[in-house]
Amino acid sequence: MARRNDQRRAALVDAAIEVLAREGARGLTFRAVDAEAAVPAGTASNYFANRDDLFTQAGARVYERLQPDEATIARQRTASRDRETYAVLMRELVGRVAAFRTGYLALLELRLEATRRPELRRVLTERVRADVEANVTYHEASGLPGDATAVKLLILTLNWLIVEQLTLPDVFTEVEREQLVTAAVDRIVADHRTGQDTA
Repeated sequence: MARRNDQRRAALVDAAIEVLAREGARGLTFRAVDAEAAVPAGTASNYFANRDDLFTQAGARVYERLQPDEATIARQRTASRDRETYAVLMRELVGRVAAFRTGYLALLELRLEATRRPELRRVLTERVRADVEANVTYHEASGLPGDATAVKLLILTLNWLIVEQLTLPDVFTEVEREQLVTAAVDRIVADHRTGQDTA
């Protein structure tokens, strides 16, 4: 029974993500989530204490679903350790995040809503900080070029490129976006042999 409840809760949170992406924070109601998940009216209210709870769980779920799968992680571990490989990895990252369009749009809605909801802001702050730290730790252990600052600068740069792609997709072509990712890695990441930026 617990497993079934966990599956139902996950389905409801996934439905909340879809509602957030389509309707915005104001449209995120228990009734809208029930309708999106195709469950009886009143179901969501049995799983979440209030809308704040729904918001925070939706935020956590987006980050869960954005994580690379085990096959991707295994392939990355065996890849070369140079800037060219780093650029490929970053292009794949942008593609993976952009492919979960509703999740990223829901996350943008959640970030805006977090300016008005302290508990949501706390949850998102902790999650984003942990995500940044995990990326830095993984990077440092991977042997890829660049330091912690380079990782953080790439996160900031690529996040806005993804926002542009999902909200105003005609600003840059797909080819331009790939070129921009490569250029960001080339200009931000120091040469691994000399420790100096070679751009």
